[in-house]
Amino acid sequence: MEKSILGKPLSQWQREYPIMVRIAAMQETAWLNPGKLPFIQAAAACPLTMAEVEDTSARLDRFADYLMTAFPETVVSGGILESPLRVIPAMQQCLAKTYHADLPGKMWIKLDSQLPISGSIKARGGIYEILKFAEDIALERGLLHKGDPYRVFASESFRKVFSQYSVAVGSTGNLGLSIGIISAKLGFRVTIHMSADARQWKKDLLRSKGVTVIEYPSDYSVAVAKGRADAKKDSYCHFVDDENSKTLFLGYSVAALRLQKQFLQENLTVDTEHPLFVYLPCGVGGGPGGVAFGLKMVFGDAVHCFFAEPTHSCSMMLGMATGLNSDISVQDLGIDNRTIADGLAVGRPSSFVGKVMAPFVSGCYSLDDGRMYRLLAQFSDAEHIELEPSALAGMYGPVLLATDPVLSQYPAAAHLNKAEMAHSTQLVWATGGGMVPRKEMAHYYAAGKALL
Repeated sequence: MEKSILGKPLSQWQREYPIMVRIAAMQETAWLNPGKLPFIQAAAACPLTMAEVEDTSARLDRFADYLMTAFPETVVSGGILESPLRVIPAMQQCLAKTYHADLPGKMWIKLDSQLPISGSIKARGGIYEILKFAEDIALERGLLHKGDPYRVFASESFRKVFSQYSVAVGSTGNLGLSIGIISAKLGFRVTIHMSADARQWKKDLLRSKGVTVIEYPSDYSVAVAKGRADAKKDSYCHFVDDENSKTLFLGYSVAALRLQKQFLQENLTVDTEHPLFVYLPCGVGGGPGGVAFGLKMVFGDAVHCFFAEPTHSCSMMLGMATGLNSDISVQDLGIDNRTIADGLAVGRPSSFVGKVMAPFVSGCYSLDDGRMYRLLAQFSDAEHIELEPSALAGMYGPVLLATDPVLSQYPAAAHLNKAEMAHSTQLVWATGGGMVPRKEMAHYYAAGKALL
């Protein structure tokens, strides 16, 4: 009997959306978003605003002195959790040679792999959500007053109050790390529900910090569902809902304001004549969606954002291309959702992100595990920077923009000429890898070199 999705035979879905055939075959696939709107129209219809991004940024600024007190490694940045921006000419040359491609513009990398505290993009949204939760409690309990220095959050009296509350989250690894580290430091009781994809070293690190880790033999969606169900039993438990959290989403969005300042420092211009292309690894969608939303709020029509996913877990492309969002999963197509890119091993996308980003995102693409491994080794050799495999998903974007039959149509569709593309900034968002143990990183590199 033929498989049915939402009461419709799979074959009918595939006739209506031919891209599903390639996705089901786990072939590398690219998709351009036909629903993308001019920024003014998209922003007018969006339930979130620039004012909310700015409010989120202001809250993070208030917590800067707490972060410097609790995490001495943040003193050098004044308690601001931010990552370096670097130009990567050697990798651009390597990619051009490998793929016989003329790559337009100049390639840069945003090293969220080097974000303080938890070494991945999840240090943005995850840490922010817990800080906001702590602030809400402190205000509600009368512990915090206007003008108080936020370093009081590191005091024993605050920790004692926070110990009455608990935090829970479902994670493939990196979000769990960020939530676990900051929650335990503040004094909350923490439970991380980890999917089968989570790396052992991440679970070990969390346990070493007093975090309870519950492991599941199944994938991310099950871990989230179990975490959500357990949290509902405790009125003092805050569940971080990676699939639907507006707070997480806004935490990620602040990256755009920080990037704007870094561009000014580098004398980089972003406007219609100097377009910005950003390639973001994507799992459930919160991190890349939040960053892309912030970038659109800051740069409008001058920025073009693409989500990058593994061929075995390209849930966001599947959800957005069909318009079904979280009503469809890669498992519905018989895909196993198994990938070396553990942070991206998500079979069902966020409905919240898919709907919010529908008029903003330019497109999606998928790449196989072997390509991520090869890119990892090439990047390490070319730029002497180490990343985890999932963080290399964005590195293939500039190549596809120049060579892929689908993505190469985008500049013309976006009314960008050769001169404007020559002046473009091609930004790869490196989402993680800063805390990967040496032995694990050596294994990744060796696997990539072997494939090369």
